[in-house]
Amino acid sequence: MVDEIRIQVNGEPRAWRAGGTVADLLSDLAIAAERVAVELNLEILDRKDFAQRSLHEGDRIEILGFIGGGCGTKGEWDEYER
Repeated sequence: MVDEIRIQVNGEPRAWRAGGTVADLLSDLAIAAERVAVELNLEILDRKDFAQRSLHEGDRIEILGFIGGGCGTKGEWDEYER
């Protein structure tokens, strides 16, 4: 049994433990699962599946964080404040 696999996380190669899940990876990276979207090998995962989806040699994971905001500069919004 292989104890370590090679995966890519956000484009960066990484050695990681064999048999772990997406939820395990997020936990090890100290990332709150409810605050991200995860793509595994070009498939967007449903958050409820994170704990069941095992990672395998060569898997490519993209972790995308949610960002709030969107306010422009002060000058752009002056007309809306009147």
